[in-house]
Amino acid sequence: MIEVIQTGALNTVQDMGRLGCLRWGVGTAGAMDRLALAAGNILLGNDEDCAAVEVQVFPLRLRFLADCDFALTGADGDARLDGQPLLPWAAHRAGLGQELHLGLPRLGPGRTSRSYLCLPGGVDVPAVLGSRSTQMRGAFGGLEGRPLRNGDRLRAAARQPDRLARFHGLVPPEQVLPLRVDGLRALRVLPAAEYRKYTAESRAAFWRNPWKISMQSDRYGYRLAGDDPLQPLAALEMRSHGIVPGVIQIPPDGQPIVQMRDGQPTGGYPKLGTVIEADLWRLGQASIGERVRFVETDWQGAIDALEETQAWLQEARRQMVLYGALDGVMEARA
Repeated sequence: MIEVIQTGALNTVQDMGRLGCLRWGVGTAGAMDRLALAAGNILLGNDEDCAAVEVQVFPLRLRFLADCDFALTGADGDARLDGQPLLPWAAHRAGLGQELHLGLPRLGPGRTSRSYLCLPGGVDVPAVLGSRSTQMRGAFGGLEGRPLRNGDRLRAAARQPDRLARFHGLVPPEQVLPLRVDGLRALRVLPAAEYRKYTAESRAAFWRNPWKISMQSDRYGYRLAGDDPLQPLAALEMRSHGIVPGVIQIPPDGQPIVQMRDGQPTGGYPKLGTVIEADLWRLGQASIGERVRFVETDWQGAIDALEETQAWLQEARRQMVLYGALDGVMEARA
């Protein structure tokens, strides 16, 4: 069990998301960086969709109320256990009474903005509509449908093994699968239904120009700002229709909005493109004020990118077996 000593706003419990519920008007929610969540669970021998604490507002301080293994992935938030530095993207062990501190993510190229704290078997909260993810708009899932507060206590869902087989960690995917254009974080995009309804110059500007993630961005959507607002060939009026995370909508001001994990299931703005599933983790780790670039791709390119991320996860699983870590954890839990 862990106790929250200090937390910023909007830190929540998330798993892979509430899949299959869009038809009921329920958004997916879930981790903004699914790759980091899966990796943290792999480090502990969990199922990859086990719930974890997603940290997006720092600092976070926790106290362990029992001996407990844990894994940290995502942003390198200057993690310390009782003041001793911890490597990111690695599994660790805490003893009774020890305190974990996550500070602000480090600056520099490739900076990421969200950390994930995984526990043995995942964070033990009730499943709602097949997921333990927090859906703040509906106030359900996670811990009472809300962000964490000081004094909250969370349990690990699995029995603590007698020992962690050995220390182990992973090379972050940002280093293995880099994707940058002119030094900026890049995201591959499939043109969407209304793409050809924008002027040729606007379409070219969309790919050519950097786009800044504005202050009006959150888990629901990233509002972008660019120097060349996108212009349609003629006024577009559309009925609301189904949308999914990654869809890039263009409101009347011509500045794109990218739907994120808490995005609504319907929308009426024209769709210029969709950030491919394999790159949503990259966007989920982008920071407010950061500039990003879009790179056009096609269906085959999207499939190839997804296979690359799956290969990275498969290598992570292989490493855990190779190190004996996964076998040791699973044997202890049997």
